[in-house]
Amino acid sequence: MMTAPIGVAVIGAGMAGRAHCAGYRTAPTLFDPPLPPIHYAAVIDANPSVAADAATRYGYERSGSDWRTLLDAPDVQVVSVVVANTLHREIVEALLDAGRHVLCEKPLADTLTNARAMSDAAAAHPELVTGTAFVYRRQPAVAALRELVRDEFGEVSHFNGSYWCDYALSPATPMAWRYKGAPGTGALADIGSHLIDLAEFVCGPMTAVGGAAFTTKITKRFVPLGTTYGHAAAELSDVAEPVENDDVATFTAHFASGAVGTFSVSRVAPGHANSLAFDVMAQHGGAKWNMDRPAEFSVARKSRGDGFDGYNQVLVGPAHPYLKGGVPMDFPGVSYGVGDLFGFQARAFLEQVAGIEGGLPPVATFADGVRDLTIIDAVTRSAGAGGAVVELAAQPDAAIPITN
Repeated sequence: MMTAPIGVAVIGAGMAGRAHCAGYRTAPTLFDPPLPPIHYAAVIDANPSVAADAATRYGYERSGSDWRTLLDAPDVQVVSVVVANTLHREIVEALLDAGRHVLCEKPLADTLTNARAMSDAAAAHPELVTGTAFVYRRQPAVAALRELVRDEFGEVSHFNGSYWCDYALSPATPMAWRYKGAPGTGALADIGSHLIDLAEFVCGPMTAVGGAAFTTKITKRFVPLGTTYGHAAAELSDVAEPVENDDVATFTAHFASGAVGTFSVSRVAPGHANSLAFDVMAQHGGAKWNMDRPAEFSVARKSRGDGFDGYNQVLVGPAHPYLKGGVPMDFPGVSYGVGDLFGFQARAFLEQVAGIEGGLPPVATFADGVRDLTIIDAVTRSAGAGGAVVELAAQPDAAIPITN
């Protein structure tokens, strides 16, 4: 196990970047055994004032606007890459060549080709830890449901999942990188990537997708006058640019287990700020979870035929994954939020870097990131072919085994 300090830097200080900054700050306070000392080295962002603000708020030593300064920084060993998808490959490959451990936000890249190149670059540096930031794998309720599916429910018949948001509902939402790119790089890649990953996380690998359909409801957006981050409103110019990708995506899937799946993704869903939800229906039970109420889920266990069958509400507590030692007050009925998940994720990644065994489940790999984009690519091809079925090549090294 490593005992030397681990220096951490974050590239990108927007909405998700700040969550990474905060997650690394929280990580040493969580679980056992203790991590090596963590040195909070740098926050980098194209906007120097945004980088400086994040560095001050989260206690990082310095800030800057050029990520290349991290390549020869002797006090940086771990870097989170939290910028526009089109920038991932160049930055990640340079960091790997410089000997840095890299945690990259999802989707792993803007294209499947670039994601594969990044995975190949990671394989060329086996001494380095790399990961794709599928943070919702860290949801305690989701992890608990995965165990039920694996250990108790028997054969799954149906997974039904949705990820609905309203961040793009208003035509006044400014143009940003999320609205540029080929079909499939919109809502499907931005938020659907999480749903696809969770579907395989819970139910095992998919073998085919079909019935895909995309639509774009707001076809142009106005360029902001200043820099914007996340989904924030901004003062707009009078320059309009076309929206190039999908506001809504739907598709079906087949799993290797024989289960079928139905999927719905939208960034223009009124009243849904951040609603990720799914139902699992299986031979000996069922479960449902919705991130609107993240610290609870509903379970129907094997039918007894006594008139009391049905769904029961379960409040997440220390008997479930991540809660014991994962929040300051690890007591039944004490809730948690998405911010906590970034602490769990950062802790897991730092454990891998430090060589701590027997701790949290490892972060998703770059191969998992490629797998996710392989499915997104297949869904996109299905939509382009009028909903035709697209087979997924077997990838046992990348598809998430349900037995783990």
